[in-house]
Amino acid sequence: MTPAALAALHARCFSTPRPWGEAEFADFLADPLAFLLIEGDAGFLLGRVVAGEAELLTLAVAPEARRRGLGRKLLARFIYQARLRAAETAFLEVAADNAAARGLYLAAGFGESGRRKGYYYAPDGTRSDALVMVRAL
Repeated sequence: MTPAALAALHARCFSTPRPWGEAEFADFLADPLAFLLIEGDAGFLLGRVVAGEAELLTLAVAPEARRRGLGRKLLARFIYQARLRAAETAFLEVAADNAAARGLYLAAGFGESGRRKGYYYAPDGTRSDALVMVRAL
């Protein structure tokens, strides 16, 4: 997927947090510590490993392709790739009100380790908390 295709899919999947643009994806893809996992044109996961820690930067699945196991598959591949890159722990941030994503991460062994109050801004100006989740690898 090109940075433009990633940005287009991300915009279809998110309003809060703000969808990332083409330039942001291009910057991440140029980072040798980052890696991209894709499932056709229906989903992707962007992660990176730094100093033994894996960070799930974003996971997006097209609305019409949800509830088919693509997110679970991408998350399993992320854990595998993080281990290959010698990560000992993995972490992520997720909107506290995103029940589907929280369920996916809990089922994969992530647990809540912190909360960032008012971290995300919605287009209408409201704010929502981010949960920091972590798991040992």
